[in-house]
Amino acid sequence: MTRQKRTFVVMSLSVVLAAVASFAVYRVIQRLPAREVEVPSAQVVVAANPIPVGTLLEAKDLRTVPWPSRNPVEGAVTDPTMLVGRGVIVQIGTNEPVTLSKVADPAAGSGMAPLIPSGMRAISIRVNEVIGVAGFVTPGTRVDLLVTIDEGEGNRQPMSRTVVSNVQVLTAGSRYDQEKSRQDGKPIETSVVTLMVLPEDGEKIALAQNEGKLTLALRNPMDVAPTSTQGIRKAALMAGPGGQPVIDPVRNRVVARVKPAAPAVVAPAIYRVETIRAAKRGEEEVLR
Repeated sequence: MTRQKRTFVVMSLSVVLAAVASFAVYRVIQRLPAREVEVPSAQVVVAANPIPVGTLLEAKDLRTVPWPSRNPVEGAVTDPTMLVGRGVIVQIGTNEPVTLSKVADPAAGSGMAPLIPSGMRAISIRVNEVIGVAGFVTPGTRVDLLVTIDEGEGNRQPMSRTVVSNVQVLTAGSRYDQEKSRQDGKPIETSVVTLMVLPEDGEKIALAQNEGKLTLALRNPMDVAPTSTQGIRKAALMAGPGGQPVIDPVRNRVVARVKPAAPAVVAPAIYRVETIRAAKRGEEEVLR
């Protein structure tokens, strides 16, 4: 047998033996009984099904599950009876821990009232698909409220202006709209939007709703700066386009406004024309 054949035989035998040994180890490990490591846990109350805002909790909405003790949930409850009869103030998903921060006080009841912080007010406005930003105004979003008012017969100068900015939407759609949507399995056709505002802003909205036409402008939730504008009248509206925004794609915010260039002024052309009147010749300048 030549040296090359001996090397080939040895290598082949080594590969076969290695494969057999690996398979044997795999089978042994596979037959080993699984070792269960006991993790210290405590019972925590979670939602048995999705719970919308304003729901009065019942026993069927809650269940208890073991939760690792080394990762406790702040405000967690171990006894479901402590939560029964309390109103939900934030939407809770299935298997999400129902903590004390997500429910109202026992005496507050259910519905919208427990959602309103002290010092704030809830006010509703009637909207349609256009005013409601094509259905994108949903609970939790933030909006500006604009009003358009015609100042009267003597001075018919319609004006639009932002009267309240950066307000939170509490609910979109009336209770009837929401119940009908759940029954039909269709999106909510918003007819009413409820906003959470300061008392003085509520007065502005009430007057604006009575005296003019309202429009909602959707905001980026990270944009918390108040809207400060002077409003616009019909005469300014017809003055032409304003500046164009320059948006930083990294920060997703407007960093500058570029005003449109003024139209170029073309100087009139001057021509000299020879004129003959009777026997008199002359020259005149003509603009074109």
